[in-house]
Amino acid sequence: MKRASEASPRWLLGAALIAALLTLSGCDRTKPEAKFQTTDVTGVTWGHDFHLVDPTGAPRMLADYRDKVVMLFFGYTHCPDMCPTTLAKMAQAVDRLGDDGQQVQGLFVTVDPARDTRTVLAQYVPAFHPSFVGLSADEATTAATAKDFKVFYAAQKPDDHGFYTVDHNAGIFAFDTQGRLRLFMSAETQIDAMVHVLKVRLRAKSNAALS
Repeated sequence: MKRASEASPRWLLGAALIAALLTLSGCDRTKPEAKFQTTDVTGVTWGHDFHLVDPTGAPRMLADYRDKVVMLFFGYTHCPDMCPTTLAKMAQAVDRLGDDGQQVQGLFVTVDPARDTRTVLAQYVPAFHPSFVGLSADEATTAATAKDFKVFYAAQKPDDHGFYTVDHNAGIFAFDTQGRLRLFMSAETQIDAMVHVLKVRLRAKSNAALS
């Protein structure tokens, strides 16, 4: 079984390749029949906060990103498709906002803490966007956090080389600048829809500041 430090260059190459392909092909337009999928979850009694650590080992909670619109995504770095594709779309959505993108924070929470060490996350997540942060915790805290956000995940049986995949449901949780969970976006949500959601939330912040 490869150590994380040996495997990470391949992950970084994959991340860069997916991001490049999305940029060149306009991934959100390759399936015009796909509908924008966002669900208003304002007022739900779950998903209010998290207590994790960033790649430097600093404890992080939702309040640390107050005054920014937050996009929170659960996944793992060995994911072959959905996770890197979703992160790449999140990154493009932020870039399309121009300077306003600085008011958006992308967060990636690993559901595979055994392999996704802080060192691995420090390399993998910023490969999609330099402002994005990878968050992790021990197994118990990871399970409790995922449960609070209604995220299911289950590691599969390792193969003969020790490699395994992790089944998990995928989606992006969007918080407003006051740290309130507002929207859930499926992993199939198109980039244009993400941009629209972010603009709406940033516009709400601007209106609140003027009132």
